[in-house]
Amino acid sequence: MADITKIDTFIQGSPYPAWLATAQGQCVYANSALERLTGFNSDQIAQADWRSLLLEEDRAVASDSWQKSLTTGTPYRVQVRMRGSDGAPECVELIAFGHKAGDGTELWLFIGLDVKSIAAQKRPELEAQIQATLNVIPAYTWYALPSGALTFVNERTANYLGLPKDHPLRFGIDTGAAWDSHTALLHPDDREEARNVWSTCLSTGTAGEFTFRVPSAEGEYRWFLTRAEPLRANDGTLLYWIGVNLDIDDAKRAEDALRKSEKELRDVIDTIPGLVWSALPDGSNTYANKRFVEYLGLSAEHTAGSRWHALIHPDDLERHASKWMGAVATGKPHENESRYRRSDGQYRWHLDRGMPLRDEDGNIVKWYGVTTDIEDRKRAEEALQQSQSYLEEGQRVAHMGSWAFNAAGFEYWSTELFRIYGLDPSGKPPTIEEYLALVHAEDRAFMKQGITNMLADHRGFDFTKRIVRPDGEIRHVRCVGVPVTQGGTFQGFLGTGMDVTEQELLARELERRQAYLAEAQRLTHTGSWAIDVRTDEHFWSEEMFRINEIDPKLKPAWSLILDRVHPDDRASLEQRKNKEFSQKGWNDSEADLRIVVSDGRIKYLHTIAHPVMDASGQIVEIIGTTMDVTERKRVEDSLRRSESHLAEAQKLTHTGSWAWHLPDRNAVEVSEEWYRIYGFDPAEGSPTLEEYSERVHPEDRLKWKGAVERAISEKVDYDHEFRILLPNGMVKWIRAVGHPVLSDAGDLEQFVGSSTDITELKSAEQQREKLRQLEADLAHINRVSTLGEMAASLAHEIKQPIAAAITSANSCVEWLAHDPPNLDRARAAAARIDKYGNRAAEIIDRIRSLYKKSPPHRELVDVNGILQEILTLLDSEATRSSVTVRTELTADLPEIMLDRVQLQQVFMNLMLNGIEAMENSGGELTVKSQLQDGQLRFSVSDTGVGLPAEKMDQIFSAFFTTKPQGSGMGLAISRSIVESHGGHLWASANSGAGATFHFTLPTEVTEPTLDVFH
Repeated sequence: MADITKIDTFIQGSPYPAWLATAQGQCVYANSALERLTGFNSDQIAQADWRSLLLEEDRAVASDSWQKSLTTGTPYRVQVRMRGSDGAPECVELIAFGHKAGDGTELWLFIGLDVKSIAAQKRPELEAQIQATLNVIPAYTWYALPSGALTFVNERTANYLGLPKDHPLRFGIDTGAAWDSHTALLHPDDREEARNVWSTCLSTGTAGEFTFRVPSAEGEYRWFLTRAEPLRANDGTLLYWIGVNLDIDDAKRAEDALRKSEKELRDVIDTIPGLVWSALPDGSNTYANKRFVEYLGLSAEHTAGSRWHALIHPDDLERHASKWMGAVATGKPHENESRYRRSDGQYRWHLDRGMPLRDEDGNIVKWYGVTTDIEDRKRAEEALQQSQSYLEEGQRVAHMGSWAFNAAGFEYWSTELFRIYGLDPSGKPPTIEEYLALVHAEDRAFMKQGITNMLADHRGFDFTKRIVRPDGEIRHVRCVGVPVTQGGTFQGFLGTGMDVTEQELLARELERRQAYLAEAQRLTHTGSWAIDVRTDEHFWSEEMFRINEIDPKLKPAWSLILDRVHPDDRASLEQRKNKEFSQKGWNDSEADLRIVVSDGRIKYLHTIAHPVMDASGQIVEIIGTTMDVTERKRVEDSLRRSESHLAEAQKLTHTGSWAWHLPDRNAVEVSEEWYRIYGFDPAEGSPTLEEYSERVHPEDRLKWKGAVERAISEKVDYDHEFRILLPNGMVKWIRAVGHPVLSDAGDLEQFVGSSTDITELKSAEQQREKLRQLEADLAHINRVSTLGEMAASLAHEIKQPIAAAITSANSCVEWLAHDPPNLDRARAAAARIDKYGNRAAEIIDRIRSLYKKSPPHRELVDVNGILQEILTLLDSEATRSSVTVRTELTADLPEIMLDRVQLQQVFMNLMLNGIEAMENSGGELTVKSQLQDGQLRFSVSDTGVGLPAEKMDQIFSAFFTTKPQGSGMGLAISRSIVESHGGHLWASANSGAGATFHFTLPTEVTEPTLDVFH
């Protein structure tokens, strides 16, 4: 619904001539610019048809284009000349848009733009190219004038904004908008910044970008990043601003979510009872948790970057920093022991461990680490040295040996350590080279560097490595070593080597199985759980939390499950739990239930429970699984609906589906509709191939079997029509289509396909052929009847050349009778005899072709030639009725494929109707032909009595006539002929006297269609 107040404001404020008119062309009101242009006042304009303001020569073009806009509802745009107040014509481009007033009246807003100014500014070809380009770009694009005024948005942008289909921005129409008019489309909070950025772009002539929010057609605001680039001519002149708006709403929301997630993570880390830190990929520290900051007695700023160096003992700093930067460089996990200064100034030993966090491409995005106070462990290691003798047995039991090491090498290996390494306990401890030779090749460099470091740093260590025994067996050994000092002097190291192969293998196997189990549960949407019947404690797997969409940080509890259960299923679930907790002797139980998650979605779950009993038979624990079967439920429901729809579709289309197993020639699947079509009882099961072939009509059976066997032998598709004979004697036409199904080896296993009952179609084809023949007979009768009515004129037309031939013959005889004979003049007379005789023969041939009754035959014909033939036949009829015939035939029209006689009949009917309309008053008959929009267009116009408007839609109906002696078949047959050739025939009243009949024919005529004079 148009806002007339806004339209009036626009008209009065427009610098161009503007006015409002009705759909009939009557001006309603106009602005002062139009008054100045035409010299008329507002009252004179309000009483005028807007077309009267144009030069008379331009009114027809403007009116035709106007009618198209009224019919289609599309914006009106045409270049015309308007009468200026000084009499000089003003070239303008008229643009008009249709609107609906409050009372439903259709009003059109017209704007007349100065053609000279817009030609220099708009560059129509460039504009059209830019608009076409922007419309195919899969993004929100636009362009603005050099002034900054937004002039065009592509279709994607217009649809997002919900702009009307006739909005100027959809067509790139300059409405004189301000440079910042587009800011009205933005969120109020973003408009000022948008003006500032846009103003800078316009003042500097450089590209720019900024972000803002724009509401969609539904009113939802989304964030966009707009980029604007100047488009300049070769000489540097600014032509347009080209822009693209990128939807960054999801990125904005992701940034907000990331910040929130990081804050939540820090809050969680701050609650961890340990010293936690994080660093950037380059190794600079970015974060220390609250406990770490309090432990060190420093602010978070004093731990940032590399300031943490001041917290490390001077003797440990170089080694610690080297290890840390080595880990940063290689991306390997970091681990080192150093002394950290506590808030009270005391240095304590700490184990510092760091792990890299990588993105999907394997790039390190951050380091996370934990620093553990190992001061007490260090003390324990010293105590361990004092109690060495008590551990000998423990070493044997625990597969742990001890050793002593100094700068010269190993001083001591315990017996158990020899056994662990697969060496003879009676031998000497190995040298460093022999020891490294026992270390797994992949761990050897690490161990060699470790020995070097421990000798240099006199630091304890704890690591696990792999060794290869002399017999080739690989074992995992955990080595723990501590430095030994005496009187403050470093003496060497004491340590242990523990065979942890079984623990490592078990741990790895456990991790692997847990990972497999977790992945299997995730893939199958199956969670596991356990309930301690005595304590009501619950255990849930990770998938259990995901299925129920419960925060995994919450402690599992029955109440959390019960809150999720659908109200209709809650009572039965409670009853099941009470039964399983209280009764004995039950095995497994299964149940289905629904849960309602936080956003209101319903999930379908399938649970299985199993009791665990103690020696007395009491149930102590219940374990089970819960599977999310929502998707399976949806698929099952969808499958049932699809099967129902398919069955109904087959019933409606009389199409049955089937599948035949080729090795045994038995049906493996046939639909209900197939049973109905072939008259078999589904209760008796699928028929055999022999039973099926018995249904085929005896006259079609041999051909049907040949088609089937050929498809089987050649393994190709099968498409055949045949009849079947039901037991009750009914005959049906069937179209069967089959497709071969081959095995991987290329063997034919099945044929699948469909059978359609086409009995009604066959019957319709027979009726159609009868109707087509009837149509041809009626057309022939109409031609014969028309020629009968023209008998006098045709006789006169034939008589003229015969009479001229007789006169020429008499002259020839006279010239030959002269003495001597005048042979030259006799030859001339004989030539005229030949000419007039041929003309009479041509007229008779044309009449015979119209009388002749033959099936339709299409050929390439010259349409203008056919027109001339009919004009020749009707010349006497036109003369008799005092009708002047005028032709406007476009030369070099393409020949088209059509039926010559049928087209002659159309031209004859239309021309005779025009001549008869003027037989009492005389007049002019105008016949035109032209090529327009890839079609041939013809018109026959008379200046006779015209057509009554109220009967315009009836004149093409069969047996309707406005003539006392008419049959009412001529126009109906003509329209049927034209439409069978893919064309269209219609009539219109002339603005003066008479009527015009038009029809079109495509240059490429399609197959003929049946049309019984609708």
